[in-house]
Amino acid sequence: MTTTITPTANSRTAARIGWVLTALLAIFLLFDGVTKLINVQQVKDATVDLGLREEMTPVIGVVLLVSLALYLLPRTAFLGAVLLTGYLGGAVLTNWRVDKPLFSTVLFAVYVGVVVWGALYLRDPKVRQVMPFVR
Repeated sequence: MTTTITPTANSRTAARIGWVLTALLAIFLLFDGVTKLINVQQVKDATVDLGLREEMTPVIGVVLLVSLALYLLPRTAFLGAVLLTGYLGGAVLTNWRVDKPLFSTVLFAVYVGVVVWGALYLRDPKVRQVMPFVR
């Protein structure tokens, strides 16, 4: 038995919510990536406080912005979500390694990752087909 997905009011509403979440996420990550890319002093200081070299800051910004661009394009959104998940996993480990507070700092990247996948799930019917929560 095969199931066909037909556009319904629910899937259109889900897609709209997904795109709103994506827009909010994109604004946040764009700000983060650009501040790393243009070498804002506070961002460089925070990078050093995390035990990373100061010259890594723009490179980290480029990785974030490329991953975000792939996530925003519908054809490459799944790849972008995977790359953002890896990036955010690195953020978890980096913060955990220097004993930052667990729920407010270390797990913040996990919360962002949940929004990344939740927004993609809502906006892309192919992702909903692969990972169905409700039949």
